[in-house]
Amino acid sequence: MGIDVRNEIRDFLSSRRARLTPDEVGMPSFGGGVRRVPGLRRHEVAMLAGVSVDYYTRLERGSLKGVSDSVLEGLAAALQLDEDERVHLFDLARLANAGVKVMHRNVPTRVRPGVQRLLDAITGAPAWVRNERGDVVATNELGRALYAPMFAGPGRPVNTARFTFLDPAAREFFPDWAATAREAVAVLRAAAVANPCEPGLVTLVGELSTRSEEFRGWWAAHDVRVHRRGGKRIAHPIVGELQLDFEALELVADPGLTMFTYSAEPGSESERSLALLGTWAATERSERLAAVRAGEVEQDD
Repeated sequence: MGIDVRNEIRDFLSSRRARLTPDEVGMPSFGGGVRRVPGLRRHEVAMLAGVSVDYYTRLERGSLKGVSDSVLEGLAAALQLDEDERVHLFDLARLANAGVKVMHRNVPTRVRPGVQRLLDAITGAPAWVRNERGDVVATNELGRALYAPMFAGPGRPVNTARFTFLDPAAREFFPDWAATAREAVAVLRAAAVANPCEPGLVTLVGELSTRSEEFRGWWAAHDVRVHRRGGKRIAHPIVGELQLDFEALELVADPGLTMFTYSAEPGSESERSLALLGTWAATERSERLAAVRAGEVEQDD
């Protein structure tokens, strides 16, 4: 089971066309009145991309096989795609040419010992590693403390999208829940084309589609996003609200894994709260180790 390539191409291109107006692309709108279809018409996109109307129509019907890079670049410019959307378009073209079996690769579910040592050496900032479907595969102490409600949930492996949509605690944890949730969908949509038919991703998307109406609606929008950097507002149950910046670092030696690190503005209340969270996490660890030694609880895996 996997994505339908032609449908994916068709829906992506038509959705990008529908969001643009002639004014936004500097094209006069002839005829006046209300348009029967939203956004640009096919002949307008064809004109902007420098291709014939028949050729563009074929592309939008889901046929990107054999399309040159120059045509793809023209199409990306005509539809005003951002960098993530442009990469997604080229992934769709590769998918159309190579097929899902050729593009499929295994998703890593653990990190090398050296990566875990690096995480543990980062003591002043939350840090964790996730794979492309959002499974959290490793974390440092402060990273686990920052996302404590996510790790407290029943689902395994711990997954950012599953937590966001299926755990009621997420709507309190993320004050900007709708924006966070839409972003999670866009990240999964990009991953679904970059690595089609990956069993865990297919299962995750199926589960979220079945159990969340909001996920289904946003999945149909065909928005795509790749995490590189940004901000995150968190309402932490222990230390209160945190306003953090994050950086996403791809692990070059481990394709498919990305490390996320978080920091607060120097001198801010969030920086003080993050330091307090570190103290709380260290205290929790000490108390748990003492309980393990006393035989009161079992050691974590």
